[in-house]
Amino acid sequence: MYRSFGIFFLPSRLLQPSPLGPACAACARQRPRIAARMASQDSFRIEYDTFGELKVPSDKYYGAQTVRSTLNFKIGGVTERMPIPVIKAFGIFKRAAAEVNQDYGLDPKIAGAIIKAADEVIEGKLNDHFPLVVWQTGSGTQTNMNVNEVISNRAIEILGGKLGSKDPVHPNDHVNKSQSSNDSFPTAMHIAAATEVHQVLLPGLQKLHDALDAKSKEFAQIIKIGRTHTQDAVPLTLGQEFSAYVQQVKYGMARIKAALPRVYELAAGGTAVGTGLNTRIGFAEKVAAKVATLTGLPFVTAPNKFEALAAHDALVELSGAMNTVACSLMKIANDIRFLGSGPRSGLGELILPENEPGSSIMPGKVNPTQCEAVTMVAAQVMGNHVAVTVGGSNGHFELNVFKPLIIKNVLNSARLLGDVSVSFTDNCVVGIQANIERINKLMKESLMLVTALNPHIGYDKAAKIAKTAHKNGSTLKETAIELGYLTAEQFDEWVKPKDMLGPK
Repeated sequence: MYRSFGIFFLPSRLLQPSPLGPACAACARQRPRIAARMASQDSFRIEYDTFGELKVPSDKYYGAQTVRSTLNFKIGGVTERMPIPVIKAFGIFKRAAAEVNQDYGLDPKIAGAIIKAADEVIEGKLNDHFPLVVWQTGSGTQTNMNVNEVISNRAIEILGGKLGSKDPVHPNDHVNKSQSSNDSFPTAMHIAAATEVHQVLLPGLQKLHDALDAKSKEFAQIIKIGRTHTQDAVPLTLGQEFSAYVQQVKYGMARIKAALPRVYELAAGGTAVGTGLNTRIGFAEKVAAKVATLTGLPFVTAPNKFEALAAHDALVELSGAMNTVACSLMKIANDIRFLGSGPRSGLGELILPENEPGSSIMPGKVNPTQCEAVTMVAAQVMGNHVAVTVGGSNGHFELNVFKPLIIKNVLNSARLLGDVSVSFTDNCVVGIQANIERINKLMKESLMLVTALNPHIGYDKAAKIAKTAHKNGSTLKETAIELGYLTAEQFDEWVKPKDMLGPK
């Protein structure tokens, strides 16, 4: 055995096939396949960008600019790649642009190949060809070129050409025709954000809203003690308590929908700085109409392309609405887990579904895990909004260069809020039960029922009854009679929880 730089090498005779058994013969048969696979892994083609030549993996549709970005931005690895919804949104936009460019004279054969390749991007068939991370140029130029290269090379392949030749379909001249990264990327941002909101966020919130509303109705007749400052307060029904959660989610959906009209405005047609250089009159409007048709959403061209490139207030607004939803869900989940605390040493007014063991050391312990997931998601969304706020505030002159950061966090918030709403609904809300016995016990023991006496004996005497009863460990009724403020009959007539649930 020989050693060189810490690596051991076997003499060549030891690597020869052994005649001693079938296992070794099998190894010999495997060797050509292993060699072929290694050869495939080491197979490259040469492509060029304006900085020179680069080796591009033979089995990838992307080109030199994508490779150069992977070399320059080794930040975060695969977990930090550009979100797939952005890639699919680019597919939609590039398809729409090809259709419109054909109307303006682009060779139908080239346009058709681009459309077919873009459809494969939309369908997710080419996801493995988009390796770039979010942390790149702030305009998203590298991702735009990644998309252009993939669509170009796939279109070339469809037409029987050679990958990397840029012939007959050029990534810039054809796929990127009448576009710039500066308007293409924000267009994809808006398409992706609106699509995620409609496909994930709003359906999730609607599901949660409906489940909470059903519980509010189910609990409508259950009278319980209210709490303010986490201390005992006057009664309300459990249904009324849940009705607040219903309204919060309803308003959350309304806030999201109210932000969407600005998200529906597309930057396409603004090109580099918003002037529309190298486009044709009507291109912007036609592309927006095509995107609307492809998505089923009411996209329109942005009325001012300078604003659409230089600022991303629409996505900051959407993120702000999602931040408000996160605040709502944090409150709702916390209330439910505290009301369900126990089972014997907490409030215990709610019985929450038991989904999994809660402790590695305490046998039988079950935790409010769905509530905890909601609160963690809420915290993440709040953090996402901080990043979006910083990014949105840093548009300088004619271009905001925090675009990838902004859309990464907006999409993450939409996905998390939508998914956690479904999980919380299915695994917690629909299975919540009211612990009637515990609710009744806590309500009867509450000192704040004394509030019903205010109109009859005044605040000061009512306060004296409450404080004395608390000090002596006696009931309100016993104390009121002992102090001589009212009779037993008067107490029973005036202190009725069911009469304390609304105005007279």
